Amino acid sequence: MPSMATENSDVSQAEQIKLQANEAFKAHKYSQAIDLYTQAIELNSENAVYLANRALAHTKLEEYGSAIQDASKAVEIDPKYSKGYYRRGAAYLAMGKFKEALKDFQQVKRISPNDPDASKKLKECEKAVMKLKFEEAIAIPTTERRSVSESIDFRTIDVESQYAGARIEGDVVTLEFMKKMMDDFKNQKCLHKRYAFQIVLQIREILMALPSLVDVKVINGKHFTVCGDVHGQFFDLLNIFELNGLPSDENPYLFNGDFVDRGSFSVEVILTLFAFKCMSPSAIYLSRGNHESKSMNKIYGFEGEVKSKLSDKFVELFAEVFCYLPLAHVINEKIFVVHGGLFSTDGVKLSQIKAIDRFCEPPEEGLMCELLWSDPQPNPGRGPSKRGVGLSFGGDVTKRFLNDNNLDLVVRSHEVKDEGYEIEHDGKLITVFSAPNYCDQMGNKGAFIRFEAPNMEPKIVTFSAVPHPDVKPMAYASNFLRMFS
Repeated sequence: MPSMATENSDVSQAEQIKLQANEAFKAHKYSQAIDLYTQAIELNSENAVYLANRALAHTKLEEYGSAIQDASKAVEIDPKYSKGYYRRGAAYLAMGKFKEALKDFQQVKRISPNDPDASKKLKECEKAVMKLKFEEAIAIPTTERRSVSESIDFRTIDVESQYAGARIEGDVVTLEFMKKMMDDFKNQKCLHKRYAFQIVLQIREILMALPSLVDVKVINGKHFTVCGDVHGQFFDLLNIFELNGLPSDENPYLFNGDFVDRGSFSVEVILTLFAFKCMSPSAIYLSRGNHESKSMNKIYGFEGEVKSKLSDKFVELFAEVFCYLPLAHVINEKIFVVHGGLFSTDGVKLSQIKAIDRFCEPPEEGLMCELLWSDPQPNPGRGPSKRGVGLSFGGDVTKRFLNDNNLDLVVRSHEVKDEGYEIEHDGKLITVFSAPNYCDQMGNKGAFIRFEAPNMEPKIVTFSAVPHPDVKPMAYASNFLRMFS
């Protein structure tokens, strides 16, 4: 048995490490904070504060599954520790699990009845749950639902004579239109609804015709650029085009999901990417991310932004069109590109991915869910997802998938990285993330990858964030979530 002196020494050391962890957290170094809190927990595993603090750091990295685990352990150690319930409630909320969040905030209120902040959070959570119940009650069954696009005829929408913005002449999106539209967006001007409808309806037709897994061919001597999450950071998207050229048949791009949410210029990002695809379908390829979904858009700002800048009808239209986005791409039969990651079972073939019926909101399990949500882990095998959805998979899983499908490399996005990218699994997997200084606070670089045929070696280019107008990230997010940001 450890002596009293050893125990006291461990407790004292743990407290010192906790203070270092708190400093790392304040500096937005959340991974470092998690490592330090972990060391403190190893020295003193019965301290609920360390676990609740680590839960908050996990939440900042969008690792909500891990946050819920830590907060649950904290309240197990100390059932009267209100911060444990509070942190768990916040993590449930971030996952859109309002009913579970409500139970935790009710518990916070019971423990701290006079805490005005707890009362406010509880009231907002109750409103969110009531709204959810109402929406569920009036929802039309999927089988009876009509396509919203069928009710829109953009040609009947008049363009006012005083409108001085970008115009599409006839049915063709031109490079001149693209340049004018991006310039207008840069100056915080809106695109007329007529043209916004035209772009989104046109992209719907293009995406509907694509398979769930798209094959891309890059001919010898030509190059191809893969970008990761952009998350509504329009001015950083413009910087990518500044650094690497505008999308064209000679300079094609693949944007690998999570175009919207969190950043407050998501409408500008999505209309720009969609319009480039309308201008030239082979100039730009688009993959679905986990944020191209109703549940995420409701929480993380896109829905609110669309209502503010366009209209309620556009909310429905974007939700419909997001369901048509392909789930993955294979470049030159060698490079598998997907937003999230790999699968809970071995032996998944490309033909199975191609056969997925993707025209729906993402399910909570199965191949489609795992493509959008999974993450790599350093250890071999598989583990639970730190996000609470999908799974974590090791290098052995990556290598078996590549061997089974005669591929060389997995490229994925989905996770913020300090340098904008990370190479893992013995060089067989690259994460690329293209939203620098994510949410205006992470301090990370952004990156994109250029491949040149025939050798298709990845050339990674990193870049820093550029200034943007003073509109904060999450400006259009649900009132409730902004309370925690």
